[in-house]
Amino acid sequence: MISFALRMLRHRKAGFAGAFVALLCAAALVTACGMLLETGLRGGVAPERYAGAPVIVAGDQYVRQTKESGKEKAKLLSERRWIPASLAQDLARVPGVTKVVTEVTFPYAGFTAHGWESAALTPFTLAEGRAPEAADEVVVDARHAGRAIPGHRVVGVTAQALPGQDTIFFATGEARRLAGRDGLVTAIGVWPGVEVAAEVAVKGAVAYTGDERGAVEFPGAENSRVRLISLGGALGGTSLLVAILVVVGTFALSMQQRRREIALLRAVGALPGQVRRLVGGEALLIGAVAGALGSGAGIALGFWLRSRFVDLGAMPANLRLVVSPFPSIVAVLTTLVAAWVAARVSARRTARIRPVEALGETAMPAAGIPPLRLVAGLLALAGGVVLTIVLSGLNTEAAAGPVTMLTALVWTIAVALLGPLVARAVTALPLRAPGVAGYLARKSLRAGTGRLASVIVPLTLMTAMTCTILFVQTTMGHAAQGELSAGVRADHVLGPGASAAAARQVPGVRAVTEVLRTSVRIDLEKYAVQAVTPRGLERTMDLGVVAGSLDGLGGASAAISRTAADRLDAGVGDRLGLVLGDGTPAEVRVVAIYARGLGFGDLTLSRELIAGHVDDPRGTVLVSGGDREALRRASGAPVLDGAGTAQVDSPNAAVTYVAMGLIIAFCAIAVVNTLAMSTLARSRELALLRVVGTTRRQAARMLRAETLTATVVAVGLGTAISLVTLAAFSAGMTGSALPYVPPGAYLAVVAAVAALALAATAVPGRFALSSRPADTLAARE
Repeated sequence: MISFALRMLRHRKAGFAGAFVALLCAAALVTACGMLLETGLRGGVAPERYAGAPVIVAGDQYVRQTKESGKEKAKLLSERRWIPASLAQDLARVPGVTKVVTEVTFPYAGFTAHGWESAALTPFTLAEGRAPEAADEVVVDARHAGRAIPGHRVVGVTAQALPGQDTIFFATGEARRLAGRDGLVTAIGVWPGVEVAAEVAVKGAVAYTGDERGAVEFPGAENSRVRLISLGGALGGTSLLVAILVVVGTFALSMQQRRREIALLRAVGALPGQVRRLVGGEALLIGAVAGALGSGAGIALGFWLRSRFVDLGAMPANLRLVVSPFPSIVAVLTTLVAAWVAARVSARRTARIRPVEALGETAMPAAGIPPLRLVAGLLALAGGVVLTIVLSGLNTEAAAGPVTMLTALVWTIAVALLGPLVARAVTALPLRAPGVAGYLARKSLRAGTGRLASVIVPLTLMTAMTCTILFVQTTMGHAAQGELSAGVRADHVLGPGASAAAARQVPGVRAVTEVLRTSVRIDLEKYAVQAVTPRGLERTMDLGVVAGSLDGLGGASAAISRTAADRLDAGVGDRLGLVLGDGTPAEVRVVAIYARGLGFGDLTLSRELIAGHVDDPRGTVLVSGGDREALRRASGAPVLDGAGTAQVDSPNAAVTYVAMGLIIAFCAIAVVNTLAMSTLARSRELALLRVVGTTRRQAARMLRAETLTATVVAVGLGTAISLVTLAAFSAGMTGSALPYVPPGAYLAVVAAVAALALAATAVPGRFALSSRPADTLAARE
């Protein structure tokens, strides 16, 4: 049967081109997503600054908790955990250790700053000048030779410069003072350290070797790996579901076009099982070639995605992309299975036709929808309803994100399964375009509802997915922006590094609030935090307090958003156990519950509690009153209007757009693929219309009218799907069932879908109409 399938493919290359393209794109997407996922699981970060030390001793960067089952769970900390400087003396006494070097790391004027004592960790050497000794002396790296450092004298330049860091060195004592962590250091380098791991295990520190040193040097790399795992998994799962939907639709359209061929096989004695094996064999051959080529393209796509993520700052440049055969193997196997299942499902009804009915079936296709397909469609509708209800109750982005995409997909699957019913309902409407072309289009649509249904599905999928992906971000951003705009009472905001003390001395200033952003963990769950100076807070910020009062906010107390309070089942007066960003445990009492959690974070804590537990204690400064220019001169930082503070940072939004843009691109390819297949398959029909007197222009207008009809229906269905999904998402995340859909962006989506559909019809239609009708009708089918 495989050899017969091979001969069929050889003689029907054009007919199988659409399925081949769909499978190739699916394999490429699965491979690229698998590479991201594997990089998150197994990727390593090459050390730069710590490259010269065999072992780095640093704090455990995870908070750990043992569950009742005895299983230990660990979550990554958001800030660096520091360790006691006295540990260096203990390590120096370990047998076999020949040298111990301590270091502190902190941000300073755009540099990553250290004490000169730790230069040996790289090692850094002097190209000119000398080591810093006085408090106002610094050494800069080779990349910044000749650069002036305000308030300091550059006394030396290193011979080296790190690719991912701008480095500056202070005298050891000055660096310790500026770091502000008395008795603590960032890390300790140990030579050769063969017995270090066992020695430090009981001292709250961990010994790191190899690429583990890079994870310590770049704490953000671990966050990137976690993000890649979730992104690769979510994107891969979404890609797979979209791919299956597209591939099934492509094979279904192909089977419609081959009804006559399969009917002839049945009429000359082919058994249903033989027809199914033939179609399955064709699918396996197409899937094997498309999977192999697609997996190769997917590797290139994976590298492109990595470069985009590096440019967006979502992952460090030295987080190496893992390239192994596993994603390609999975992609090929997935493609083969998807192709085989899609082909068998698509051919199931055609293969079961009795021989005596075979040719009659092709002349007049059955009007009914198979009972199994109807049941599956109703189940998909029920699944969409259930997922929509579930989504409306999710109030964390980590939980709501994957469910949002799944909800839109399930609704689209329901449309795909019930497509013939939708098509018949559309063609039953007493509407048509004017003129001969409109008359022909209406008759053609009524006679080919199956073809119309096949065209509607990819257009609906593209509209629904594009609107959902775009407007999830705008909904969240608009809600947070609205809360910030309503809640910021300050007249000005000073950028990071501004002196709050200097701002308080400016005439006319009524209140100054310092704001730090970080996160804490409660029972391992992550919560966004803003840390503020409580004095005068009511003059600079309105959190929308709904219970309790901010008057009692201080070092041992907290205000909590209403959403977080619901998640934690906490009320005013309750005590919460926190793990701060650097792993330090703390306990606070809830003094207030507020409504504006999207704009101001899940928890509001005292800056006094948080400042000593973040990598960068510089934050923004909100100022009520005072003169703008006087504040700029006093603080040495840029000053914005109060409205300028209401900017919602969405570091993941651009990454989401890039990643999910691949899904949209795949949907666009599916649209072009389906419409091109559908139009080219009608060459004989168009030729016959030409023979009976229809002009080429009228036939082209007929095709445009049909495509516009399908586009209007698909855009309406896709819009409805996305609105239902977005309303549920918005209800759970913002408390309002009204998503924010910018009219301009929505019209751009509709215009793009319509333009793509028309172009995908016009080009093959022009090709189909270019040959003489007699030649087309005389050609072998």
